[in-house]
Amino acid sequence: MAEEVSNPAQQSFQLMDIGVERNAYGRQIDSRVAEIDTEPEFERRTAPGKLEAVFIRAPIIRRVGPSARVLLRYRGDPVLVEQGRHLAATFHPELTADSRVHALFLEKL
Repeated sequence: MAEEVSNPAQQSFQLMDIGVERNAYGRQIDSRVAEIDTEPEFERRTAPGKLEAVFIRAPIIRRVGPSARVLLRYRGDPVLVEQGRHLAATFHPELTADSRVHALFLEKL
């Protein structure tokens, strides 16, 4: 969905004003489950409280342009962004019991 993709550079759908680096957190062995603090905008639209996030060979969003909005961060890096009807996550929200990211997705339908 990103405008730019690196590691390796490749073509993309260019649907969002973001740049990503693939597998930037490391190889499969470096996959992790983390509790992340939620941003005020995310809490306003869902519910307050930390979010469990599963990162598996996850990309890092290296650039967020003015058309995209950051909804969640992990270690300072954006991990959930939206632009118009698009929502992109660098983690797997389907692997936890927390349904807040799914609720945001359903808002867009």
